[in-house]
Amino acid sequence: MTSGDGRSHMELALAEGRAAAARGEVPVGAVVVGSAGNVLARAGNRTRELNDPTAHAEVLAIRAACAALGDERLTGCDLYATLEPCPMCAGAISFARIRRLYYGATDPKSGGVEHGARVFSQATCHHAPEIYAGLGEAEATELLRAFFGALRGNL
Repeated sequence: MTSGDGRSHMELALAEGRAAAARGEVPVGAVVVGSAGNVLARAGNRTRELNDPTAHAEVLAIRAACAALGDERLTGCDLYATLEPCPMCAGAISFARIRRLYYGATDPKSGGVEHGARVFSQATCHHAPEIYAGLGEAEATELLRAFFGALRGNL
C-alpha cells in the first residue's frame, strides 16, 4: 500500500466524520479496506440516531464489511478511523482480526489503544493489529474541536 492510498482512505473516514457531525453525532468516521485495496464499508457514528450506544463508526463499518464478505473475520483487511478507538471498538477490531489499524486523533480521555485500557497490550487479547497513529491527525483533531466548541458555544 502506498501512503497516497492510505491518505485517500483516511479522507473517506474524515468525510464520514463530517457527515456524522451534520447529523448531530460525535464526528467520528471509519472505513474498512480489503486486502486488494477496495473499500468494503464506511460509516460514521450513529449512536443518537439509532439509540444504540454500540453504533460507533468502527463497529458499524466492521459489521457492514463482515456482511459484504459473508464472514465474521476481516483477516487481511485494514481499518481507518478518525479517532483512536475506544475499548469497545478495539475489542471489535481484535475479534474481527483486522490486519492494520490507522487512526488520526488520539483520545486521552476515552481511547482504548494508546490510552486507557490499551486493549491490544493485554495478555487476554487474542489478536492485535499493526497500529499506525497520526494519519490525518490535524484534520481529525480540528473536526472534533470544532464540533465540541460549537456545542459549548465557543465558536
